[in-house]
Amino acid sequence: MNRGLPAALAGFLLLSGCAHYAQFTLPLLTGGDPSLTFTFEMRPEPVLTPASGEALNPSVVRADRLLNFYSEFDGRTWRTVLATSPDGLDWRRERTLVEPDPRTWEGSYIAANGSALPWNNEPWYWYQAGPKASPRIGLWHARKLPQPVVGYGPYMSWDERAVADPYVIRLGRYFYLYYLGQDRADPPRQRLGLARSTDGVHWEKLRSNPVLDLDDEAGIGEPAVFQFHGFYWMLYTARHRDETRDLRLARSLDGVRWRKMPAVFAGTAVWDSKVICDPTVLVEGDTIRVWFGGGDVARPDENIHGRIGYGILHPVHATLAP
Repeated sequence: MNRGLPAALAGFLLLSGCAHYAQFTLPLLTGGDPSLTFTFEMRPEPVLTPASGEALNPSVVRADRLLNFYSEFDGRTWRTVLATSPDGLDWRRERTLVEPDPRTWEGSYIAANGSALPWNNEPWYWYQAGPKASPRIGLWHARKLPQPVVGYGPYMSWDERAVADPYVIRLGRYFYLYYLGQDRADPPRQRLGLARSTDGVHWEKLRSNPVLDLDDEAGIGEPAVFQFHGFYWMLYTARHRDETRDLRLARSLDGVRWRKMPAVFAGTAVWDSKVICDPTVLVEGDTIRVWFGGGDVARPDENIHGRIGYGILHPVHATLAP
């Protein structure tokens, strides 16, 4: 672990709410089998259950072992906890990694719901913090940066009131960050957008955001983006008006223009019967491993009896009828 911060981080002292805007895409893909879809095989029991409170929002990465930067709730505060595992099924809680500081912009409610990424042999972790109704996105890398790295959009924009649910991937010279934005509509609309950065600290938002809009959902969030067989794929959470949640699937050739797929993945056991959310994806060869949050109470934020589950996305190629 670094004892100090890189120059790009040490010199970062300005609030990044005044983000730059640009038009861009992810590196273009050529596409694969257009009939490709997935089934989701979920283990019947959770793989991580806290001793008390609840656990949600896993972010799993591979180092010398599997690391899970997940969110733990004690009835009052969400914090980020680190767990480790040799196989992704048996997890050992190591320590609290990030917790909110009420003396700063973070407030006292949350410093969690984040996205980890190994970079230069060390973990970087973008997380959500701030007031419950209007969070922003911060960065931890050996220590916290003093200000958020992704802030609200301008007046009347799609992400004017909140930015949350970061999910970061690295391609070429850029970090790409997918995130939830919330506007001032009544009720507020929660949609998904994109930003990019060369250093993980200073971000420019996509001018044509959002990249994924609402259809039949009351809100969408918690994106997880990965490459597989010629497409970018996005698992995301669909929230319904009764506050039940399930996972949906979209695909893209450029990471900006997304097509929603018919697949709907709902909980299959008692413990995740009302909510399945917060996916994180690890692609290892042809195996797509997914960890997710689940609960048996339909609520929008906490107290859902949250646990962390595990499953595998299995590719399915449709066959033409004779």
